[in-house]
Amino acid sequence: MNNTQSLEVKYPQVKDLMNGTPIFWKNPDYGQSATLPFSKADIFDAVARWDRFAPYIEAAFPETAQMHAVIESPLIELTKMRSAWNEKHDTALVGGLYLKADSELPISGSIKSRGGIYEVLKFAEHIAMTQGELEETDDYAILRSPEYKHLFAQYGVMVASTGNLALSVGIAASTFGFKTTVYMSRDAKAWKKAKLRANGVNVVELDTDFSSVIPQARKAAAEDPRIHFIDDEGSADLFIGYAVAAVRLQQQFNKQGIKVDHDHPVIVYLPAGVGGSPSGVTFGLKTIIGPYIHAIFCEPTHVPSVTLGMMTKLNNAISVFDIGLDGKTAADGLAVGRPSRIAGKLMRTLLFGSMTFEDPTIYKYEAQLMDTENITVEPSAAAGFTAIERAITEVPAFNTANATHIVWATGGSMMPESERRVDHNKGEALL
Repeated sequence: MNNTQSLEVKYPQVKDLMNGTPIFWKNPDYGQSATLPFSKADIFDAVARWDRFAPYIEAAFPETAQMHAVIESPLIELTKMRSAWNEKHDTALVGGLYLKADSELPISGSIKSRGGIYEVLKFAEHIAMTQGELEETDDYAILRSPEYKHLFAQYGVMVASTGNLALSVGIAASTFGFKTTVYMSRDAKAWKKAKLRANGVNVVELDTDFSSVIPQARKAAAEDPRIHFIDDEGSADLFIGYAVAAVRLQQQFNKQGIKVDHDHPVIVYLPAGVGGSPSGVTFGLKTIIGPYIHAIFCEPTHVPSVTLGMMTKLNNAISVFDIGLDGKTAADGLAVGRPSRIAGKLMRTLLFGSMTFEDPTIYKYEAQLMDTENITVEPSAAAGFTAIERAITEVPAFNTANATHIVWATGGSMMPESERRVDHNKGEALL
């Protein structure tokens, strides 16, 4: 019996993954106690760092001035989308439906604004304090001075990405003045590469999948001690940057009167690629908001890397290519064959479960969101909608009038209009 056959015997849903059949996987370890390497204190340390950088961010990125440099997205109730959703599904959604619109986050227009920009800030602070004279009590707007620009120009930032992490890291690092290099896989959209080059970022294109690109980028960065490599497969700083979302979401719940308790469950649907950003967000949700908020990851049937890793408990020791999948998907941000080194391990007791979807469905929901609410997201950002029906069918407690469903829209506001029209037309044809 080969390894794949033994996995099929031990975990029967692996066969469905191999066949590209959409599944809903419930995590058997959900809710158990576990010792985690991060804490609530780590999240609030990150919040404090964001606060220290506020004067710099507001000055460097004027679009953040209205929010006083807080990098946050709106929580939008989707009343029209909910009605349209109910018309096309056998099981009606009776709870509230919301969009956490990270597609509208300032600077880089995606969930990666949280982790990617945060890690660049932390690196800049480290350089400014150890090689310059920055103190925590200073006005961080001084980091825009010629002296600090000159200092930062002596250092580099490097990252590998299918797209959105590249945008957040590339735009932030180049704004500080770091020599910025982005390695991109063949899945990356042309407009994202063009945007980076327009910001002075060196874009290295490799005709291979993301899991093959990242070791090459890591190796290149290791050759120069002045280059900071932002590791999408295992960065603690990225992870904690994403987790800060929970602090802000709790404030939005309070403001919008959304209850979270035993009788008022909140279900959050998060697209997953390498798994770093949804895992960071989920860690934050469970740490800050508590046991009655439940996260479900959503992945393409051709690239269910986090689902496969967690289901088999092999985590990053297995890739989708090991079970015969091709790793190809229209959801460019989710085209990652091997999961993060830390995602599965940290999510073992925190993730409720995951859902896999066929590519055409995301175009359908993307178009429906545009038609009903006039909100634009990129295809991968509509992935959360694909999990709702299975979740409320298989977990009746999730389909009560007191439940709240939040689809986490991970990117889209920076898409060119031509790209939006093409995607919308695909979705309209399916509707």
